[in-house]
Amino acid sequence: MNTPKNKAAESDLSDMSIAKALTQGQQQLLDNRVVDSPKLDCQLMLAHVLNVDTSYLHAWPEKCLTQTQYDEFLHLLSRREQGEPIAFLLGEQEFWSLPFKVSPCTLIPRPDTEVLVETVLQDYSQNDNVRLLDLGTGTGAIALAIAHEKAQWQVEAVDYSHDAVALARSNAEHLHLQRVKIYQSNWFSNVSEQLKFDVIVSNPPYIDVDDPHLSQGDVRFEPNSALVAEDHGFKDIRHIISLSRQYLMPGATLYIEHGFEQHTQVQKIYADYGFEEIETICDYGGQPRMTKGKWAQSS
Repeated sequence: MNTPKNKAAESDLSDMSIAKALTQGQQQLLDNRVVDSPKLDCQLMLAHVLNVDTSYLHAWPEKCLTQTQYDEFLHLLSRREQGEPIAFLLGEQEFWSLPFKVSPCTLIPRPDTEVLVETVLQDYSQNDNVRLLDLGTGTGAIALAIAHEKAQWQVEAVDYSHDAVALARSNAEHLHLQRVKIYQSNWFSNVSEQLKFDVIVSNPPYIDVDDPHLSQGDVRFEPNSALVAEDHGFKDIRHIISLSRQYLMPGATLYIEHGFEQHTQVQKIYADYGFEEIETICDYGGQPRMTKGKWAQSS
């Protein structure tokens, strides 16, 4: 494969316009056949290099790039050809219409997880005094999206990874949501036993270690610790459901995201530990993606 510098040397930058760069980049990604959306990816990368909105690319297609801008675009293009997620290339991913900084230390927030946020907000739309805990917060996407909608709620978020905690705190500061308490904890290990929550949410690791999808797509660049769980993907889910009973108020709800083929077993685990009103919610693609259950007993 040619390096970005070699490709740059082959091109005459005297007329390397935005339009030409986009055309070249799109063709390069099309030839590579790894990327699903070459046109959009090229627009996002070039807009990032130029520090403009994508609308600028349409308004000024004849504008020419500098050598530095073109080299940077080719560098991002080369990384994208290797399958590196566009979110990592840009350092940012939108979730719940909010901009979240991302890094390879944790998962990239995905649109289907918005179903979890949406369901919590619907279920507790009439409640002003809610204490919520987000387990394995990663970028902080779930906790911060909910806190953005519910300023009066008491929101806590934890993660095992110190790097993820730092990233989530940075996102909280950037979104002016510093009231959210974010700290390191291996699930409930550092959560005060004196606390009782009305809502606990989690998007834990749930992929089986032998799942072939781990060698495909974006997950190749994300940490295995945030993806893979023992016991065919159910170890962390079972752990959370079991221990959450000590931290839930009577009548509180536990929400867990899981794989689309895991809902039957997840429902059974909820039932095994005494949860009631168990229900699975489908994602925007119609796949069973998240299950909730109500803890009706006193712990």
